Amino acid sequence: MSHMKNELSQEELEHLFQTLKARFEKNMNRHNDLEWTDLQMKLEANAEKQWSLYEMERTGGEPDVIGRDKETGEYVFYDCSAESPKGRRSLCYDRKALEARKEHKPENNVLDVAAAMGIDLLSEEQYRELQKLGDFDAKTSSWVKTPADIRKLGGAIFCDRRYNTVFTYHNGADSYYAARGFRGSLKV
Repeated sequence: MSHMKNELSQEELEHLFQTLKARFEKNMNRHNDLEWTDLQMKLEANAEKQWSLYEMERTGGEPDVIGRDKETGEYVFYDCSAESPKGRRSLCYDRKALEARKEHKPENNVLDVAAAMGIDLLSEEQYRELQKLGDFDAKTSSWVKTPADIRKLGGAIFCDRRYNTVFTYHNGADSYYAARGFRGSLKV
């Protein structure tokens, strides 16, 4: 479902706000010092960020606030779905990897999908931060931002949680799996 200029209808916006507010209130452990009303005012003033959150939600990310940026005061959303977002799986890492595949190409790649959604791919550090708030990716895995030197050599990194431990591992950047998506972040 595509939107003209990435704008939401009033109905979509109301549903998004209801969903985000319910999740925010249900998971106060992620942001116990924050108030929903302050966040809602910030969100109401930014249609572009509303659309990005809608896309995070639509693709199964279950975005929620995990804190505020210490320097800018912006609210920070991460995808907080228990498993890697369902609507963002089976993607290779980036366009270069996608173009390198001769056959069985995936539909798209992580970096282009994240950019189109207006969100940033979580770094390994951010992923580990998220894992302190709960148990995520016990059955799936999520691509994370890959350091340039690893990517230059053809690899990309992903993380998951097994045996109550967060692991970081590698694959060829052109690989893709039904159980691997990616988690993003958005500042509002």
